[in-house]
Amino acid sequence: MSSRRTVSLVTLGCARNEVDSEELAGRLAADGWTLVDPDDGENADVVVVNTCGFIEAAKQDSIETLLNAAEDGTKVVAAGCMAERYGAELAEAMPEAQVISFDDYTQISRRLDDVLAGRPLVPHTPRDRRTLLPISPAERPATPDTHVPGHLSFHDDITPLPEGVAPASGPTVPRLRLTGGPVANLKIASGCDRRCAFCAIPAFRGAYISRRPDDVLREAEWLADQGVRELFLVSENSTSYGKDLGDLRALEKLLPRLAEVPGIERVRVSYLQPAEVRPGLVDVLTGTPKVVPYFDLSFQHASGPLLRRMRRFGDRPRFLELLDTIRSRTPEAGVRSNFIVGFPGETEADFAELVAFLEQARLDAIGVFGYSDEDGTEAAGHDGKLPEEVITARVEHLTQLAEELMAQRAEERVGSTVDVLIETELDEGAYEGRSAHQAPEVDGSTIVYADTRPRVGDIVPATVLTAMGVDLVAEHQEDTDTP
Repeated sequence: MSSRRTVSLVTLGCARNEVDSEELAGRLAADGWTLVDPDDGENADVVVVNTCGFIEAAKQDSIETLLNAAEDGTKVVAAGCMAERYGAELAEAMPEAQVISFDDYTQISRRLDDVLAGRPLVPHTPRDRRTLLPISPAERPATPDTHVPGHLSFHDDITPLPEGVAPASGPTVPRLRLTGGPVANLKIASGCDRRCAFCAIPAFRGAYISRRPDDVLREAEWLADQGVRELFLVSENSTSYGKDLGDLRALEKLLPRLAEVPGIERVRVSYLQPAEVRPGLVDVLTGTPKVVPYFDLSFQHASGPLLRRMRRFGDRPRFLELLDTIRSRTPEAGVRSNFIVGFPGETEADFAELVAFLEQARLDAIGVFGYSDEDGTEAAGHDGKLPEEVITARVEHLTQLAEELMAQRAEERVGSTVDVLIETELDEGAYEGRSAHQAPEVDGSTIVYADTRPRVGDIVPATVLTAMGVDLVAEHQEDTDTP
């Protein structure tokens, strides 16, 4: 076997998966593997697919990606959420791919060596990962014995590390950036303690565990040294950050510290539970320089009775009150959310309540998903299942409404001044980036026309000229006060 071992990483799903892939990349690079991009024309010895197992559509996408990767006989390994969730069952159903668990991540190089040598991996039997940590959050260790991606310390016995692999002087978790650019995801916690009736994530991601603030800060400093200008904080539930560290205000304290990291110009938080958004957190998100007033709120629905059936909290009046509070402090704040349509027992009145909420909420970004049964969830056993054609019709109706409402909200920003983080140069004088209310990949973008030549990573003020759906077109405003 050649001493040069090559691997390609394919990442599906959410930003948390992207961070996990960069951990795998860091571990592999540290052990001498060469990462290759198939788009550059080089085939890898092994392809690792970091799968998504959230909803049925994501699982199908993962299966298709695994099959496509194995088409030419390439050795393929399934990692990530779907692999963790189904383990041996997935391995039996898909002999084209070997299957690994989160617990294999610390030994990823050895596992891939086995694959190259033709030694079959023994797939794991799935287990409820919530049982691997104490029930009480206060008793959970910061670095648990069972591997939680993004939490385990990096051992000294594999240093020195290749250039670009953390920790050079940075985080305690190995990481190699795969995409570059001025924006990077930064994991602050993993797992979830909520028991939403429709969600299987806690069972395969495990109980909630926060990373210690100093570890998060070290990684932020390392990312800044890599040229990152915006930090996108990710977790399954960011508003629970610190509860297992004995500090429910830990996120409020962490955000200003991250904003002070030299080189960092923006800090953005994802996935906030409305029931856990405290007044103090709103104050920090709307009043801290470099922390953008961006609220990724997990509403899921707006009908109080249906939300209780989902094992969620809130209703239309409470959600609108929260939005009013946010906008009273920062009228231009960005707000996005996702909604489930067709949950068992959803009546026409429940659906009408959701429609009414969206018409009043003025959200910048809206995601709409049709309900589907998920293995192992409470909702899979609910009565009152809606016919598929009813769910489809409601999804289509709400999606069309959402597109209209998002376009209206974008139009409201015409004439305003926005600060745009430049990410790409398109043509001479034209650049693409994101305003403060636009998160990476999911919330649209802003095209900026500028006579000057801003660099990628610069944040420039621009006046919004027009809106195209959720996207904005703006003109750079030069500093006229400069003599």
